[in-house]
Amino acid sequence: MQGKIIKGIAGFYYVYVEKAGVFECKAKGIFRKEKIKPLVGDQVEIAVISPEEKTGNIIEIFNRKNQLIRPAVANVDQALVIFAADKPKPNFNLLDRFLITMEQQQLETVICFNKQDLIEPEEEKRIREVYDACGYEILFVSAREEKGLSELRRVLAHKTTTVAGPSGVGKSSLTNLLQPKAGMEIGSISEKIERGKHTTRHAQFIHVENDTYIVDTPGFGSIYLSGMDQQELKLYFREFEKYENDCRFLGCSHIHEPDCRVKAALEEGKISPVRYENYKMLYEELKSTKKYER
Repeated sequence: MQGKIIKGIAGFYYVYVEKAGVFECKAKGIFRKEKIKPLVGDQVEIAVISPEEKTGNIIEIFNRKNQLIRPAVANVDQALVIFAADKPKPNFNLLDRFLITMEQQQLETVICFNKQDLIEPEEEKRIREVYDACGYEILFVSAREEKGLSELRRVLAHKTTTVAGPSGVGKSSLTNLLQPKAGMEIGSISEKIERGKHTTRHAQFIHVENDTYIVDTPGFGSIYLSGMDQQELKLYFREFEKYENDCRFLGCSHIHEPDCRVKAALEEGKISPVRYENYKMLYEELKSTKKYER
């Protein structure tokens, strides 16, 4: 049988097989010997041990399309980051950290703001303006009023999407609206391994509809940028790209140098001041980290 690993915990892997359900599996020892760790999202072949108890062994892991480090999942098409439009107010610095992390891993990201019902149109316009120049698709939805779900389904259709966001933004509510059986599936797996509900600590695939999956990942309160120095940071701010070739200095950091076209675009209102301030803050953070590491 072939299926997809939808959850992994404590050495057990839960493999979803179309029309057959979820099988609790162990990975064969050869994977440990070859230092291959099965990942949530892997397409695998299993040998069934007990059809009644739905148990088996993973005997093959098929080639991965991609592999993310954070979260540790495989075969993902895009990311959906969910923040609340209000209560709590969006932390744009945290959002930018997530966007940079996904850019590092070459994964396209859609930005979704839940709780649209809590803000006025003027506030929605203000939030949109922060990311208008970046090229990211931006959705506003309301789980409470079940608004914007058709647009959300359109974005997710026929793709595997890793869904992330801080705690308290309504990620679980949206997930349950997209797939009402998600809570029951999570509960049945948790009951089987007798460890309670691991909804906040482990990545988990949820089958939404035909050829459409979402990867529910733990809520985050902070993201530490790694694997880059301050000079690379500008590469992950998409809106800078069209201007930086016109800067006076090659390798301009867009902070202290004169005749910087990026700073001119900022003054002209073509780049969001919120994004630019976050860029400067992250630049100094990376600079300090590099100095400390020496």
